[in-house]
Amino acid sequence: MTLFDRVQRAMVYVLLSLAAFVSIFPFFWMIVGSTNTSADIIRGKASFGDQLLINIVNFLASVDLFSVLFNSTFIAVTTTFFTLVVSSLAGYGFEMFRSAFRERVFAVLLLMLSIPFAAIMVPLFVMMARMGMINTYSAIILPTISSIFIIFYFRQSTKAFPGELRDAARIDGLNEWQIFFRIYIPVMRSTYAAATIIVFMANWNNYLWPLIVLQTNEMKTITLVISSLASAYYPDFGLVMVGTILATLPTLVVFFVLQRLFVEGMVGSIK
Repeated sequence: MTLFDRVQRAMVYVLLSLAAFVSIFPFFWMIVGSTNTSADIIRGKASFGDQLLINIVNFLASVDLFSVLFNSTFIAVTTTFFTLVVSSLAGYGFEMFRSAFRERVFAVLLLMLSIPFAAIMVPLFVMMARMGMINTYSAIILPTISSIFIIFYFRQSTKAFPGELRDAARIDGLNEWQIFFRIYIPVMRSTYAAATIIVFMANWNNYLWPLIVLQTNEMKTITLVISSLASAYYPDFGLVMVGTILATLPTLVVFFVLQRLFVEGMVGSIK
């Protein structure tokens, strides 16, 4: 190995180390902060303290943890399930069924991705208010079920679906619904895993729309609770760090459970 190759490899390792440090440091700071007082966090103390149990007790005393976690979990899981069902059916249909207007309809869907949520936020709120859905789970779940990005993702992944399997299934007498549920879903499990992580994290961390339509403390999600703790007149950042850790754990669990399939789904591999 030449000197130039060694220097090049060393630079690569240095850059990767810096990237890892930048990625990991917020989590380290979050864990360290949960063990310190609010004053220590403000001063920038970067060493572990002895306030973890006190912060946990104070957090549990100020937050109805069961209700908050139930709200977040119910919204995230329900939305993820229905989004995967609707988007995978749409992606499958766009790719498998040919028509004269298919590409035009799909182009209109993609064009709608350029519309910011702020532009439809007010009319969406008015529609939900007239339907009597303000401060309900339905107001959060229904507008996010049909995700244009996930439909696009499933359609692109369906391009790699072996057409021979579909033809063989038709020869065996399966109809289109049976092909979808018995063959397409098992074959595309890596795509479903990647979409599950994306959709679950997006809905678990959703902030703006729940802030608008969830108007009572009993309906608040963990994201809204942490925001309210951080925006208090005298915020206790120790409590905020404890809440942030609790809010991070479910997404970490989902990601690590589906990590291998997530990588396969993102690179488009099908087994």
